[in-house]
Amino acid sequence: MKKLTLALAMAATIALPTLAQAREVTFTTELKNYGGDGAYLALYLVDANGKYQRTLWLSGKKSKYYKHLADWARGSGLRSSEYDGVTGASVLSGQALNVTVDIADELIDAGYEVRVDTAVEDMRDNRADVSAPLTTDGVGKSFPGRGYVQSLSYTF
Repeated sequence: MKKLTLALAMAATIALPTLAQAREVTFTTELKNYGGDGAYLALYLVDANGKYQRTLWLSGKKSKYYKHLADWARGSGLRSSEYDGVTGASVLSGQALNVTVDIADELIDAGYEVRVDTAVEDMRDNRADVSAPLTTDGVGKSFPGRGYVQSLSYTF
């Protein structure tokens, strides 16, 4: 019996990684021509209740400005562990940001949403400038922004 239990445990350990699948998702955030400095963007996931879950990407190198990405800042607690390894340069007016990340399959079609907060020096900050449900139906669709973001789209 012990050998059977051990064999089953080993088989489950080997099979478990195949159960937790992830897929590459590419997000494209296009900015409007707004006539200002480069924008700081926080691209992040929230659950079905709007609660922060994970930072996907953060644009802008100077961490002292991250507090202006208010909803993301509140959710992440501005902990560097939340954005280490997922930061890049700010995005210029009229330009696009393309980010590819791995997202667990279980989060897709499960009520999760992608949000983008934006901020530009000496200009207005925008909480949830754009948001989009993370669904298979949303693939390839364009979601309009309400601040500096012209649109957000994603593909699998």
